[in-house]
Amino acid sequence: MARFLPVLLAAATLVLPFTATANEFEPQIRSLIEDEVRPWLNDAAVVDAIAAQNKRHASLDPEQIEELDEQWGAEVDEGEGPLVDKVMDNALSDFLSTKKSELGGRVSEVFVMDNKGLNVGASNLTSDYYQGDEAKWQESYGTGRMHIGEVEFDDSAEAFLSQVSLPIEDPSSGEAIGAITLGVNVEELF
Repeated sequence: MARFLPVLLAAATLVLPFTATANEFEPQIRSLIEDEVRPWLNDAAVVDAIAAQNKRHASLDPEQIEELDEQWGAEVDEGEGPLVDKVMDNALSDFLSTKKSELGGRVSEVFVMDNKGLNVGASNLTSDYYQGDEAKWQESYGTGRMHIGEVEFDDSAEAFLSQVSLPIEDPSSGEAIGAITLGVNVEELF
């Protein structure tokens, strides 16, 4: 069955837009998140990094956010730069890379966003710095709810992924401070 899963998933993606709106892997995804991911969302590596960036970015306006996103895109094209390095070479990114490895292929990427939807840390380089205009941030940050995206084939991961996002709260106050997104490889959930 496992070797036929990619073919079944490919066929399902052709039919899903017309027949279903729910992610059929939701029970397995929820189990992974609740059992193995949620416990480390209160870790100081996550909370402290978000809190520090929220403080640094408190006065950013929409134009500055757009400029940062454009800078990020240019640096991604070059493969390096001060903004990319600041996000990819920090303690949170190291923490997320370790956690991704511990999940044994079930997650292809993990990234954390601040209260504006800007990347704080990531296991893999993202195409955008600003996630605040996307469902992954809008439907998780400050909502108290998990957002589970549809299964789609991801060219860079060469796998069928569902992006799953959760809010991150300050453990002492319960206040929303950021969000996390994981690219869950549904082929590896079985």
